Amino acid sequence: MKKLKVLEVNKAYYPHIGGIESLVRQYSEELGQYGAEVKTLVCRDNIGFTVMENVNGVKVIRAGSLGTYFSCPLSLSFIRLFRRMSKNADIVHINIPFPLADAALLLSGYKGRVAVSWHSDIVKQKKLMLLYKPFMMYLLKRADVIFTATEGHINGSDYLPEFREKCHILPYGITPENYLSIERKSFLTEKLTYESSIKIFFTGRLVYYKGVDILLKAFTEVKNCELFIAGTGELENKLKAYAENHGLGKKVHFLGFLSDCELKQAYADCDIFVLPSVAKSEAFGIVQLEAMIYGKPVINTSLPSGVPYVSIHGKTGITVPPSNPKALAKAVNLLAHNKDLREKLGRNAYKRVINKFNEKYVISRLYKFLEEEVNK
Repeated sequence: MKKLKVLEVNKAYYPHIGGIESLVRQYSEELGQYGAEVKTLVCRDNIGFTVMENVNGVKVIRAGSLGTYFSCPLSLSFIRLFRRMSKNADIVHINIPFPLADAALLLSGYKGRVAVSWHSDIVKQKKLMLLYKPFMMYLLKRADVIFTATEGHINGSDYLPEFREKCHILPYGITPENYLSIERKSFLTEKLTYESSIKIFFTGRLVYYKGVDILLKAFTEVKNCELFIAGTGELENKLKAYAENHGLGKKVHFLGFLSDCELKQAYADCDIFVLPSVAKSEAFGIVQLEAMIYGKPVINTSLPSGVPYVSIHGKTGITVPPSNPKALAKAVNLLAHNKDLREKLGRNAYKRVINKFNEKYVISRLYKFLEEEVNK
């Protein structure tokens, strides 16, 4: 039987850390288990020449880069490599937003099948969108199939509703065994100021759209809880200063960067996970799945994105309006002081991950979609 030849295309690849990079690594490594022959084309993180590597069995070509501008690498060799490598592919799978890939497709002359995984709209870089939009619209029109992680990605997008007939829901997934096999430790408990406090956990970059400033404002009205914040970012010092100046020093713990093992132990040891994001730059929130697999209820926000489609209000957690400290505080207090409700929502959260977001299920669906497109 002929192998399905897939060219995976993304901005960067492991060991670069990022949600989309983790997904592309999953796709690249695991599509091969279903019989596909995968090559992955990305750009180098830093200025330098093209390198070709074998990363855990995946052929990865990192195109030479002239640097990064507006969060996008500038690479002439990427365009040349895309043109050459796409000729041998049955289907090209492009992960966006990645403006360089849109341009490369347009310039390549490639006539084969194109699949697009739409991870989010570009939200903050308005000037870039003026230049990028014509290329992006070309790609969306050119694509044979568009994958989105939730219905919310379509409904909340400024561009996808027009292409709804091409869209298929392909959720992000995690491998439950990788989480449930860890050694459980009292990672957060041992850091508590007060032994009886309920443990609230957040992890993510400390940047504007994560809404950690809103979470800290909410915590001035939260009782008998302590907040653990894992992550670093440009707002770290400002957030620490706010906590100190508002009497939260004993209730809020900044953990900084945590290793993968420490993160899992923190998820397993917390009582409630909070994702207080305030902009649809937060398109999904895989961290929700990582908390839910440990049976933790999630408090998230009703963004016009995939976030509220991951943890469902009233079933696996509580959804509150974004940028609303009072509503967020009310949700934290409700769960913190109702153990039965926490446990009920947590059980439902675990079941939802197992049934809907298991990585094996996701990859098998992706392979099926790609194979169907090629065979049309």
